[in-house]
Amino acid sequence: MCGCTHSSRDQTLHLEGDPSLSAAPPSTLAPRKMRKSVSISKQLASIKALKKGSDLEKAIATIALIFRNSSDPDGKLGKAIAKDLLQTQFRNFTEGQETKPKYKDLLSELDEHTENKLDFEDFMILLLSITVISDLLQNIWSVKIMN
Repeated sequence: MCGCTHSSRDQTLHLEGDPSLSAAPPSTLAPRKMRKSVSISKQLASIKALKKGSDLEKAIATIALIFRNSSDPDGKLGKAIAKDLLQTQFRNFTEGQETKPKYKDLLSELDEHTENKLDFEDFMILLLSITVISDLLQNIWSVKIMN
């Protein structure tokens, strides 16, 4: 979507206690399907670096895990799966957006994506773009901070 380059090392999550991940060079690591029985919270808990992580770090790690669990062995997300994730995992940001021109443009760009698949960078850009135009973001900005 943006044409930016990034290394596969940036996308690699090293899980504590998984020798296959730490032993292999990062360039050969392809996202693996996690068993569906392992919850995201358990997967997050297994990442040693996040034990004392900030809420923002945990939020990004959650996105990365959801992407990884849903992606194919090449680390790509099919358009149908991406749309399903938007509807199931991001519905509070997408609800009520269906008639907005900017939302329609984002989805049509997804439909026109040449590879028919999204990498992690493209998926993050899609999530951020939807977040920026969402009604929920406006509600978040209006929340009063309590001291």
